[in-house]
Amino acid sequence: MIQVRRRQLLIMAGALLAAPLATDAQQPARLYRIGFLGPASASGSVSEVDAFRAGLHDLGYVEGKNIVIEYRWADGKYDRLPELAAELVRLKVDILLTYGTPGTVAAKRATTTIPIVMATVGDAVTAGLVTNLARPEGNVTGLTFLIPELSAKRLELLKNAMPRITQVAVLLNPDNPFNFPMLQAMGIAARSLKVGLQKFEVRGPDEFAGAFAAMAKGRIDAVVIYQDAMFVANDARLVNLAAKQGLPSIGGKEFAKAGGLIGYGADFQAQFRRASIYVDKILKGAKPGDLPIEQPTKFDLVINMKTAKALGIKLPQSVLTRVDEVIQ
Repeated sequence: MIQVRRRQLLIMAGALLAAPLATDAQQPARLYRIGFLGPASASGSVSEVDAFRAGLHDLGYVEGKNIVIEYRWADGKYDRLPELAAELVRLKVDILLTYGTPGTVAAKRATTTIPIVMATVGDAVTAGLVTNLARPEGNVTGLTFLIPELSAKRLELLKNAMPRITQVAVLLNPDNPFNFPMLQAMGIAARSLKVGLQKFEVRGPDEFAGAFAAMAKGRIDAVVIYQDAMFVANDARLVNLAAKQGLPSIGGKEFAKAGGLIGYGADFQAQFRRASIYVDKILKGAKPGDLPIEQPTKFDLVINMKTAKALGIKLPQSVLTRVDEVIQ
């Protein structure tokens, strides 16, 4: 009888010791909050957001369970970015995710303590966001690429595709602080290619039509679309306006897929997916200043042959042999 009672006491004691462990196991996982600062619009950034969310999902994050994303969109009005960044900081998010130079600058000015991951930005060093790509040290890390060189390369590709062009328009957003180094690089390339450059500035989609009408009056032969978040979100509108004026155009990789003649650039969706890895590392304890900033190693050249046919352009074989993707 004594042995039975002793056995029962041991079982009860074991149950009491195990109870806290069972309770702990049932505790919900910590809910992390990511602040997503979007310089463009939600509707124009669906593929990028989906790529970021897919990356998080692959890493074990489930929205509403262990992660929440707070979105704030400037809709191309860059003067709203500081206010939106400050709003996310007040929410005490664990990480700020943004993209583009204006968005990242606004985020950095809003906080020096909350980690900032940039999904894509034009030359983080030149923009003053970090001093060193290998060891950024501050609270900013993520992915960058060299926009000045990229813009100059797009002008070169446009000239190679249509050797007879002499006047090229550059569509840019004057609110983007990265315009100067980009225009400087394009100016050097233009002189080498014996091409004249004309700037056309727009701050929002409501100014697109006027800019393209002015290009037509200015006897422009082709147009380069500057790498700007607001433009990327409105690729389809820009393509339609270029087609309406009969203007050959070049922009990012997705620009050609939307109907532009030529696209050249990195895979933005891949960069947003890659940004999720930075988020994961930081949530697991890594310091953003210790995470090296990455640059894309591959830039794709995309040609839209349907657009070329509509414009009556026969592309040289020297260009076609370099193409990574052809859209029929």
